[in-house]
Amino acid sequence: MRFLPCNLDALLVELDDLPQTLALLASLQTEPIAGIEELVPAARTLLVRYRPAKLSQAALVGRISARSLIAQAQRAATLIEIPVDYSGEDLDEVAQMLGIAREEVIRRHTGSEYSVAFTGFAPGFAYLSGGDPGLNVPRRSTPRTRIPAGAVGLAGPFSAVYPQASPGGWQIIGVTAMPMWDLGREVPALLQPGFRVRFIDIAGRPALSSPAPAPRPAAAPFAIDSGGAALEVRSAGLQALFQDTGRQGRAGQGVSASGAMDQGALRAANRLVGNASDAACIEIAYGGFQLVCRGEAVVAFTGADAPIELITASGARSAMPGYQAIALSDCDSLALGAPRAGSRSYLAVRGGFAVAPVLGSRSTDTLAHVGPAPIAAGDVLPVLPVARGAVVGLHEQPPADLPTAQQTVTLDVVMGPRTDWFTPEAVALLASQLWKVTPQSNRVGLRLAGEHALARAQPAELPSEGTVLGAIQVPPSGQPVLFLADHPLTGGYPVIGAVATHHLDRAGQIPIGASVRFNPIHTFGTP
Repeated sequence: MRFLPCNLDALLVELDDLPQTLALLASLQTEPIAGIEELVPAARTLLVRYRPAKLSQAALVGRISARSLIAQAQRAATLIEIPVDYSGEDLDEVAQMLGIAREEVIRRHTGSEYSVAFTGFAPGFAYLSGGDPGLNVPRRSTPRTRIPAGAVGLAGPFSAVYPQASPGGWQIIGVTAMPMWDLGREVPALLQPGFRVRFIDIAGRPALSSPAPAPRPAAAPFAIDSGGAALEVRSAGLQALFQDTGRQGRAGQGVSASGAMDQGALRAANRLVGNASDAACIEIAYGGFQLVCRGEAVVAFTGADAPIELITASGARSAMPGYQAIALSDCDSLALGAPRAGSRSYLAVRGGFAVAPVLGSRSTDTLAHVGPAPIAAGDVLPVLPVARGAVVGLHEQPPADLPTAQQTVTLDVVMGPRTDWFTPEAVALLASQLWKVTPQSNRVGLRLAGEHALARAQPAELPSEGTVLGAIQVPPSGQPVLFLADHPLTGGYPVIGAVATHHLDRAGQIPIGASVRFNPIHTFGTP
């Protein structure tokens, strides 16, 4: 085993092959180590996220090192047969690449029984191993910006079905109408780790239509309950989403945590109104949010430094502070302006919002399309009854160093796990030059642009492996992407480092146009 740092609370265990990875995963699942919070298996790595307060990194490495890799992972009895229309746009190119006829590609693909090795990239996306070794083909040199739902693809030794339309670089050889991800099912992901899979050629049968997008759950009805308060949204601004602390522990279905970009601000907003610290708030990007209170309520804004105006039912206007509880009467309205610093504000209401959880969380994952629908103008958001003993908090001190578009933001970085895939010059360049936050940035990640690109020393293709919040992934362009709350669970580009856990909230507040400087807090090396 080789242990590679990923952050202050995560490490990557690199093994020789997939069987060893699955053996270690099975061992850690059968006999868990107290302090491990999540395991994300991949082709030949296992990402281990843990609680440093419970378990030191050195102790974790020692205990994992002692595990045997001899045991074979048990395959489940469940067999899933997937009907495929082999008309994919890369089928002929794959046949030419392998020097065989397209019919032979189909015969080999349908002639093997696969096993779900692990999940990742997107909810319901399963990496299928055990296919014909003659179908080992590389990813496309240039990924497509959109691959349709149901596309059946090949990449390296794996086969997979895209559960929803998304970008991707796999070689597409067919399409299926069988939905891989359906939130209407008790277990949304059709393919679970260990399941057996067989592909069926439907040539000569009626053509398959592309699967409909996986249905999204309806949000809780936005209507005022009898005698209850509600907040009516007049303007949602650029983006307004329900967010809480995220949905942990869903890696087995390919679902990442998501959650608030600034977890500290979310918890502070809830404390101010007397809620549990992990209750759902509204995360508002770049201000422009307006509401009217129906009934009486207590709210609080935290996060970005933005002007807040209260307009009472009588028309009186007054500026209100952030990080302080605000009592609202019936027909009072609030308007949140554009931030002076920071980029995301959090609105909490005493009692909490009456919105239904999806997979155990009220967070909206914009990449995976999991969670409540985005909030829109005209929505009426009902408020839950106030829990007995809930006490409105005193005002809190807002952060003094929220980033602005005019300043350079310094972020501490933990180097690894793939720092050695880059030239020494690139490693030095990561810290020495400024990186501009581009308009293509969002909750998935900050897309950064620097004067000089980061050059790789290792040109080989990296097998997909788990990625952490804060990971700095470097695509072929050499311009890094800083993964934020809605990042994919696994990725196929090398990660040169990760923003340290204590600076993740700060990273989530960086506005477009700001400059970022990375500060490595230790040199790269195995734990």
